[in-house]
Amino acid sequence: MSYSLSFSEVSLLSAAALDAHPSAGRFVALAVGPSDPLAGVARTVERQVFEQTFGNDADEMAAEYGPYEENSLFFLVLDRRTGMPAGAGRVIDGGGKTLDEAPDLIGKDLSEIVAAHRMHDGRIWDFATVGVLPAYRGGKSGLMVSSLLYRTFLKAGHRAGVRHLVALLDHRAHRNLALLGVQFVPMAGSAPFAYLGSPSTMALHVPFADIEPSLARQSRLLRRLGAPFSGEIRAKGLRRLVIRRLGAKISHQVSTGSGLDAHITLPGLERRRPLAKHA
Repeated sequence: MSYSLSFSEVSLLSAAALDAHPSAGRFVALAVGPSDPLAGVARTVERQVFEQTFGNDADEMAAEYGPYEENSLFFLVLDRRTGMPAGAGRVIDGGGKTLDEAPDLIGKDLSEIVAAHRMHDGRIWDFATVGVLPAYRGGKSGLMVSSLLYRTFLKAGHRAGVRHLVALLDHRAHRNLALLGVQFVPMAGSAPFAYLGSPSTMALHVPFADIEPSLARQSRLLRRLGAPFSGEIRAKGLRRLVIRRLGAKISHQVSTGSGLDAHITLPGLERRRPLAKHA
């Protein structure tokens, strides 16, 4: 397990994955398990994003996420133009880090949190990390990368039969997902807190089945000028209108898979044929 693969290691692993991927599009996405060599690429991207944003180095990432490696599923977006990764994310099965840490962070018992959100039954995923590398932020390429990450997460969640999503989200990530249309609610009515270098993080929950419909609804609202919508757009004037239109497009694509699904594979969730037993 490494959060600091070398450039050559990342390049070789990415090239092999791109050669094997059925999509010829510039950006392709995969969901891979923790033992897949590409998981090391995803971890390295995680570390690069977290180190730049919050100052968390490889040792800190290993300490924070090491206990959850076996239950992690990684999402990775690769760029054919560079032959390298563009973004990555991770979910942790069973509620992972969020349900382990939230009680102390928000001052609520786990039983109270579970009861508040009816999480007694069904699979729980912790939306643990998501990040786009700096070179892809702020343009159309970055929107495609983030859209692929979110859509890959949704497809994987459907395949895995997820019922609940929990997360510890920095205010910026929360704001972005709210504008996308994900209607997280504060866990057990909790308030923001400082966490892992972020001055404002929230413990959040949303029923998984609510996500796609709320994204589709958000897309419709963003297309109707003057209609109220979830989230926040701080820009004014023409830029505000442009962001609204882009938001509507992204919410539609992520909720439906339009223009995205053909570029996504889920090898980490594929059923494997048992090895034949020798007579």
